Amino acid sequence: MSTIGDAVDAARLTLDHTPLPQESVVTGSPTTAYRDLTSLSDVTIGVWEHTPGVSRDVESDEVFVVLSGDATVSFDDGSPTIDLHPGSVVRRHAGQRTTWTVRETLRKVYVA
Repeated sequence: MSTIGDAVDAARLTLDHTPLPQESVVTGSPTTAYRDLTSLSDVTIGVWEHTPGVSRDVESDEVFVVLSGDATVSFDDGSPTIDLHPGSVVRRHAGQRTTWTVRETLRKVYVA
């Protein structure tokens, strides 16, 4: 996706999964995958997916829209927990420490 008029079916895009680093896994054997689709100035747009399991992360500045799946994100700083489902739109801030509890494979489109 690089020119005006290009289109991608983000819900059906094939992604190559890799296991998460063991130090990021809390429970289960989750894998993740992503594909950058395009960029606008200094912003990247892409698709990301996380299979069932629980993992920890340190976030980047990002806005995302959930396409499919079921998950919860909790924040180490005590911010309110976010339930994720298709249609959820979320803003995350760089440096936030999070725990992702993914019950059904989560797929999102991100702008970072």
